[in-house]
Amino acid sequence: MNSFTSQPWFWPALGVIVGLPLALLLLNELHALLARRGSSYAKPVALLRNWVLPACAVYLLVAQLEQADVQATWSKIAATAFGFLIMLLLLSGANAALFGAARAGSWRERLPGIFIDMGRLVLIILGVGLLLSWVWGANIGGLIAAVGVTSIVIGLAVQTAVGPVIAGLLLLFEQPFRIGDWLDTSPAKGRVVEVNWRAAHIDTGNGIQIVPNAMLATGSFTNLSRAQGAAYQASATLAFGPDDPPGAVGAALMSVATGLPTRLGSLPAKVVALGEAKYKVSVPIASPADESRTKALLLHRAWYAAQRAGLHLDEASPDAETAKTYVESQLQRVAAGLGLGEDAVAAMAAHARQLLYAEGEIIQPVNSIPEAVGFITAGSVGLLVYAEDGRELSLGSIGVGDYIGGTSLTRQRMITGVVALTDTTIVSVPRDAMNAVVQNNARLARQIGEVIEMRRKGATDALAEAAAGVR
Repeated sequence: MNSFTSQPWFWPALGVIVGLPLALLLLNELHALLARRGSSYAKPVALLRNWVLPACAVYLLVAQLEQADVQATWSKIAATAFGFLIMLLLLSGANAALFGAARAGSWRERLPGIFIDMGRLVLIILGVGLLLSWVWGANIGGLIAAVGVTSIVIGLAVQTAVGPVIAGLLLLFEQPFRIGDWLDTSPAKGRVVEVNWRAAHIDTGNGIQIVPNAMLATGSFTNLSRAQGAAYQASATLAFGPDDPPGAVGAALMSVATGLPTRLGSLPAKVVALGEAKYKVSVPIASPADESRTKALLLHRAWYAAQRAGLHLDEASPDAETAKTYVESQLQRVAAGLGLGEDAVAAMAAHARQLLYAEGEIIQPVNSIPEAVGFITAGSVGLLVYAEDGRELSLGSIGVGDYIGGTSLTRQRMITGVVALTDTTIVSVPRDAMNAVVQNNARLARQIGEVIEMRRKGATDALAEAAAGVR
């Protein structure tokens, strides 16, 4: 073996047979990375890969002919070039036949590119060896043995580093996730933006987390984008007081979940009692990207819904005495603005309630019949109506000192809806109590009627303009 390796052509030939394919493999990966990032260095790397390195290899091989004991004739050189071209043609044809028209989801489509490159590397080594043997009559047995021994030594030396890489490559072959999928892993949770033979790049919203493929291959993770149901479910668990009626809790939470803007309109939300006064709310959403916002809105609005329903979310107890004092003080201000006396204030305050709404909550749906008149004491609300094509049309906003639900007195259906533009507080006076006040005050009855007609006209004009615009 020593006499064989001492030949002057041995190490240059070994460098070409082993080093050239490895260098081409690394440059191919580098070029792909630079191309994905739009780097200006991609073109020089491609030039180095396609022309400079192959030309250098050819020079090294031809230079050895001057020291070899074989006669380098033009026919042998031509046969070598022809054989090399045939080898490239066969490799290109095999690549086109096996992977050019691979069906989506098949093993050929899932096979990582690095496996294909490694296969080409082995075939190139065998092809060059056969050319040396057939054309130049070289004894390649010793060279193959030397390459085999060298591979074993290198493999043993780098097995700790190569093992995780192989595990990562097997993970890519299985393809449990793709670019654009949302993963929940131990080091990070986010959307996959890039996958290569070494690592997956996950956009967490606060930067890119680099997670080695080996870690994903040897650990467990959840692909949030491959939900088995009709949609991805954003879930949250809420705890109420043990004395809160389950029916009332379920109705309040269902109302909140149904009104969330991120919910898929065609799919229903779910509320499940878990026991021990805990309830799980599941909301169907379009993507895991909406999960964080959905849960934040759900928890935010659930507190307001619990306050309105007199429930004890997280065992918090609504302060009835404070609410009563607030209602009485605010109705004094309302009565002063409407020119009402103390008797009217007492009649309204006896049945009035303080209602809290979160920003974005629907206070009164379109085409509903209100059961009470609501006086806005904090925040602001928006009036809206829906066109025939489903578009939401804004009719403006009203704030502190205004009221909604005047049609409760006439028992008419509202063609407008009311939504909270900010966190809003409303003092709600039931229909019967308000009727008793209006019957004794003709001026207030006329004023409420004028407001009803004005808002109805505004809604009708907006719908007419929308219909005209569509035509």
